[in-house]
Amino acid sequence: QYLAFIEEVRKLRIELAADYLVMAAWLAFLRSRLLLPEPETGSEEPSGEEMAAILAFRLQRLEAMRDAGTRLVNRNRLGRDFFARGMPEQLVVEKRQEYTASLYDLLTAYAALRQRKIVSQVTIARRQVWSLQDAREILARLVGELRDWTPLDSFLFQYLPDPKMRVTALASAFAASLEMVREGHLTMRQETAYAPIYLRGGKQGASQGASTATTRGE
Repeated sequence: QYLAFIEEVRKLRIELAADYLVMAAWLAFLRSRLLLPEPETGSEEPSGEEMAAILAFRLQRLEAMRDAGTRLVNRNRLGRDFFARGMPEQLVVEKRQEYTASLYDLLTAYAALRQRKIVSQVTIARRQVWSLQDAREILARLVGELRDWTPLDSFLFQYLPDPKMRVTALASAFAASLEMVREGHLTMRQETAYAPIYLRGGKQGASQGASTATTRGE
């Protein structure tokens, strides 16, 4: 009996009759308010015009809800109006990278990367230099009992084919020659500033050479 009642209600659309019944009650109430005299001032009950505006607003809202329900029911349904594919295709996701870094950010990142790649351990190659003692022995052997003025460069550069050794050899030979001049083994001469330096045997070297020659003669 209950199921039969539900089916009968569906056929009669009792919800529509209920809406009309509510609207009829509001119209009757509105008509009675319009026919009755105006209430006293200070009454909280709405006037007839306000009741008519409220009724119109409720009717519009009811109509909007009916339209929304009708559109919702009439939409296509999955499994009834349309069906899913048996073998759906795999979606290909394409990612696009968008960079918002400025030129300063790029330069900072590049500098940090370069700084990490720099080797912190620095090895300085050992240079081959002439000591003062080596230069003194070589000058004593080359100059000997030389009586003519001879440039200092001629004693060194012809025996030093490596250009890297010429600077250290010249510095050590100059210091050694000054020491030998102070001791009297050499005589040094330079005409002007930055002019070639000339060397020849000194008095001490000559006396030593003479004594050596006398010893050999004996």
